[in-house]
Order: sequence, then C-alpha cells, then structure tokens
Amino acid sequence: MYHKRGLWASKAKNGGVFPRYDPKSKALAAVETAPKFYPADDVKKPLLNKRKPQPTKLRASITSGTVLILLAGRFMGKRVVFLKQLASGLLFGPFKINGVPLRRGNQSYVIAISTKVDISRVNADKFDDKYFAKEVEKKKKEGEGEFFEAEKEDKKTLPDDKKEDQKAVDASLIESIEGVPDLKAYIAARFSLKSGMKPHELVF
Repeated sequence: MYHKRGLWASKAKNGGVFPRYDPKSKALAAVETAPKFYPADDVKKPLLNKRKPQPTKLRASITSGTVLILLAGRFMGKRVVFLKQLASGLLFGPFKINGVPLRRGNQSYVIAISTKVDISRVNADKFDDKYFAKEVEKKKKEGEGEFFEAEKEDKKTLPDDKKEDQKAVDASLIESIEGVPDLKAYIAARFSLKSGMKPHELVF
C-alpha cells in the first residue's frame, strides 16, 4: 500500500517528512432561500439618514441686543430683544414690558430693526433647549369620577425657579432699555400696519 500510493515519493520530496497543508476554509454559508409566504402589505424599510444637524446660520441683521418684531405666533406684533441663539431657534424677552416671556422663535418670522440694546449685563448662559423641554408625565387610567375631577383641576403653574430666572433677566434687561430714550414705550407698543402704509417702503 505504501508503494502503490506513492507516499514514499512525496515524503522524499519534503526531506523525509510528509507535507502539511492548511485546513480548507469552511464552505460559504448557504444562500438564503426565499420565504414561502409573503406579507399581504408592503413592509416599508426606514431610509438611512446620513444628514448631520448643523446650527442655523444667523442673519447678518440679527446680533445680540437687536430689537425684533414678531410676525407669527401667539405674540404676533410684539417687539422683543434678541438675547442669544439656541440650536432650535432664537431666545428673546422681556416679560415685564410687553408680556413676552423667555421663549424661542424662528428667525424666519421676525423683522430685525436697526435699534439695539446693550445686553452685556444679561446672563443667559443657563438657557438652552433642555431648559425649555417639557416634562413628560405618564398617563394613569382614570375612572369616570376621576375624569371629571381632573377637569376641575387648575392649569399647571410655572415653577418658582423659572419665575426667578425671568425676573433676573428682566431686571438687567430693563435697565439697558431705560438707558435708550423712548425705547421702553416703543417695545411696549404692538406693531401693526395702518391704511395707507406700504410695507415694502418701510425702513426698520
């Protein structure tokens, strides 16, 4: 048997030692077979979103302390002071003069005027998007009696710490506003167009 298989020849070629070969790699995984049944409706696969969010480029006319006119929303027509830019929008106030609290807004819905206020005394470092995030509360199952009692409850009040933050910002901001003649009355007044006024000819 040793002679017939020619093992002596292969052994002689390798210096009297049988050659050793690396083990063969495992066979490729079997190709996935198509399922026998398909869903009745098409299953939509979520598309990959490779877009990375970037901060919005601020308009050149909007700088710290610029007086803005709101064009949309609950406080449409109110005049506010721009404090800083957040990732989600602009931050402005004050509340004590025109009733606009610290809130965010989109720069697409404001008009920037040439008047500016010195806001170097205003500390707005603590205000970010997390500061304005709403607290999510878990809903509890209510019976019929509890449902009507919940309707009678008062509306949610603003936390005391946020009230103090509003007062602190207003105090330093109002000092700067009062330093400019007639600016306090200007911010307190609501902006509106009257008959005969041409918006494209107005200079802000």
